[in-house]
Amino acid sequence: MVRYGSVIWVIAILLAALAPASAQETAEDRADERIVVVASFSILGDFAQAVGGARTDVTTLVGTDGDAHVFTPTPADARKVAAARLVIVNGLGLEGWLPRLVQASGGHAAIVVAATGVPLRGAEAGQTLRGEDSADPHAWQSVANAKIYVANIRDALIAADPAGEAVYRGNAADYLAKLDALDREVREGVARIPPERRKVISTHDAFGYFEAAYGIAFIAPQGVSTDSEASARDIAATITQIRTAKIPAVFLEDLGDPRLIRQIATEAGARVGGTLYSDSLSDEKGDAPTYIAMVRHNIKALTSALAE
Repeated sequence: MVRYGSVIWVIAILLAALAPASAQETAEDRADERIVVVASFSILGDFAQAVGGARTDVTTLVGTDGDAHVFTPTPADARKVAAARLVIVNGLGLEGWLPRLVQASGGHAAIVVAATGVPLRGAEAGQTLRGEDSADPHAWQSVANAKIYVANIRDALIAADPAGEAVYRGNAADYLAKLDALDREVREGVARIPPERRKVISTHDAFGYFEAAYGIAFIAPQGVSTDSEASARDIAATITQIRTAKIPAVFLEDLGDPRLIRQIATEAGARVGGTLYSDSLSDEKGDAPTYIAMVRHNIKALTSALAE
């Protein structure tokens, strides 16, 4: 059966992408200017800006406080992709909407999968995540993995713009040093939490890589996608687990529906420890305008709630 909504969406994007050349700005038109880079969501955009610096013009498809799991592209997004020299995506099933967008845009950008080479958790690593058959896409939650993302983005920028190699290598080296310092900060924060208190509840299963890297256990009633829904059985099991395991705190997420976690906290008699950022950065006025600020915010929230 034909899904007419999907057909209309593709036709709209095709029409936008095939607009007269005078109405569009292509990568070739800007060959003597900054390299046009499109990142699928805000965290990748921050990495790209850190490495690309003044040689790049970075935009994102899913902006700050946006959810890449459930994003619906528009014709304006097709024009962004058509004008790009480089498109940066996470991969691992996060951007299920992106292949159609790239095809419909008619652009010729190189595409880099930033998560290439990270140690996976999920189906591709032989694991089952709450009955889901896909890999966990939230690999950036480990700072060590973020360094792999940055290296992939650096290499892709060099391939797209060889004249800027020295700039990209220098910027990446500076940023990787900051990530090394950030990783030490997180480990020092976790060390202040008694081992028996290193366990929390969060909305969806977005912190598995953080758990594997730093040893704080995250239990979530939802799966790895915000598009999944927690069943009554999942919620009841989570409440029971809070009580039996004496989990110190539950956390809201920046993109999640707070009602679910507040319901669980109320019924389990648990403390709400604050809000964690999982899949998106905040705007400049928020707590997590950059990746480094996001990780610092999260570890501060965790240590404040768990170290007591």
